[in-house]
Amino acid sequence: MEWPYDNEAGLLAEEDCDVLVLGGGLAGLHAAIAAAEKGARVTLLEKGAAHRSGAAGTGFDHWEMACTNPGCTVTPEEMTRALEEEQDCFSNAIGHYIETREGWDRLLDLEKWGGKIRDTEGEFTGAPFRDDATGLMYAYDYRNRYTLRVWGTTFKPALVRRARRLGVQLRDRTEACALLTCEAGGVKTGTGGLGFDTRTGRITVFRAKAVVMAMSRPARVWLFHSDLPGLCEFRPLSSIGSGHAMGWRAGMAFTMMEKSVRGEFSAAGRSFPPYGTGNNHNTWYAATMVDARGVEIPYVDRDGRELKTVLERYLPAPGQKFFLKGGVIDEPKYEWRGPETLPFDELMRRGYRLPFYADLTGMPDSERRVIWGMMVGQEAKTRIPIYENYTERGFDPARHALQSYGTGWQSAAFLAQERQLFGAPGGVMHNWNLETSLRNVFAAGDMLYASDCAGHACATGHWAGQHAAEAAARAPMREAGRDFVEETRQRLLHPLTVRDGLDWREINAAAAKAMQNYCGGVKCDSLLRQGLEAIGELKQAAGEISCRNPHELVRTHEVSDILDVCELILHASLQRKCSCAPLFFERSDSDESLAAQERCYLTLWREDGAVREGKVPLQFYGDLTSNYEKHREGGGLDE
Repeated sequence: MEWPYDNEAGLLAEEDCDVLVLGGGLAGLHAAIAAAEKGARVTLLEKGAAHRSGAAGTGFDHWEMACTNPGCTVTPEEMTRALEEEQDCFSNAIGHYIETREGWDRLLDLEKWGGKIRDTEGEFTGAPFRDDATGLMYAYDYRNRYTLRVWGTTFKPALVRRARRLGVQLRDRTEACALLTCEAGGVKTGTGGLGFDTRTGRITVFRAKAVVMAMSRPARVWLFHSDLPGLCEFRPLSSIGSGHAMGWRAGMAFTMMEKSVRGEFSAAGRSFPPYGTGNNHNTWYAATMVDARGVEIPYVDRDGRELKTVLERYLPAPGQKFFLKGGVIDEPKYEWRGPETLPFDELMRRGYRLPFYADLTGMPDSERRVIWGMMVGQEAKTRIPIYENYTERGFDPARHALQSYGTGWQSAAFLAQERQLFGAPGGVMHNWNLETSLRNVFAAGDMLYASDCAGHACATGHWAGQHAAEAAARAPMREAGRDFVEETRQRLLHPLTVRDGLDWREINAAAAKAMQNYCGGVKCDSLLRQGLEAIGELKQAAGEISCRNPHELVRTHEVSDILDVCELILHASLQRKCSCAPLFFERSDSDESLAAQERCYLTLWREDGAVREGKVPLQFYGDLTSNYEKHREGGGLDE
């Protein structure tokens, strides 16, 4: 089939704005809206179409940490400290505190712009999770009510409408390819970015006084299969961490990039569609689980006490103020988390028989309908392929149980070397303004280290957008480095000149295998250094990829970014010499004498062709409440 768009691969255009936002997901749109509301001229670059792009483009079913909503009994300070304790202080207290203080405000904004956050039709009137005075619906902890059930499929369209009304220039189908920087007063400063039109190949230089990076966390690093991605991947396949790669190339400081967890949802066909099998985690919490004979698997609270009623599953244990979300079969946590089912090994010892099933038939009608209906109907990638498809084919949760494959909610048994940047992973180091180590370059959402879910993305996006607008009001427009622009233009277009070369899939698959071999479950210096050599060789080989059109060229750019992310992860893993359980980081050559010294954020960045390293105390952010107030309205500019 002939490519249907104009060929503009040789064209170079220029545009100016006050604030340039990279990424059109929840964080990016909130950043653009917040900056525009402060009077800034805003341009947003989105590789897909902002109306439905990003991890939340197809929806989400709950909004966590809304600690200022009218039903919540947990303070932002308590919640942030609980998250810190759960992650043994390898957490992002700044991001979490902004989320807990402002998440409810962002929900009210979304409602005002057309998003749905209440049961306005009274479908669940009288249910224990519904506040009948407000129509708000709560999840997980029904007593403390800090997580709300929401209709997330309505949010992205509402945000796009709001952004357009404010005059934000939405550049859909425009891939952000590079950060533009200059030296200003001895400090590296952001001056804009390069955008690549994914249909025509035109490259545009976007000059800006401030930049907000709101792109996805990395993916396709350890797990990739060109023929078996599809619905097995929780996030969009095109969300691969290009912002991390751009920041790494530009000299931005990162932290916790050595953290990775065993694969959960993968692009390699290693799992069933997320939430498409019976489970009791997150969207399906707290579904009744039964074994192959139909024998119910008991839930237990924090103290191991078996719970007798469905309602008890949603309440803290005696003496426990609140708990963080629900649990899974095979990884219970009894501190802040729970109630949940018994550990998998204990279930086997008690004689329960595989396979397990999620059985909603005996649950209260409102619980059954809110799980299979609202929650499964609103979560990412579940509304059409799971909820509508299963329903059309006869699945009835009042009569049928749904099998749970594997031993837990992830629906597959992953190998130790199959890792993902999931569960509060590493990312950009920043200050209270969410400004990165590059002046006037801000970050939000999954760009931040120890990032969280939808509420975190929206709250940090809004915060970063406000501060970017304030920075832009003080900054001059600076020229882009012409040599760098030309060098990047040639790099981006080079695969179009290669004939009969490699396919981008070959390099992506080879990179994933290299990371499995050299940066898997157990690490050591010799393996990691071999990994750097392997990634270096793949970077050379990537120069032989050939492309026939801009679509294939974008995939090639993604693979180039994935290789840079691999390099970043390998260097971060070399930097940490001691095993660290909170970071899921294990070394065979662990130097335990360094444990105390390494109980900090290890930072790294590129400068003058070399990798630089630093250390930041875990609680560098100081007092939460006073620092939040100091920075909330643009005060307290950080060094």
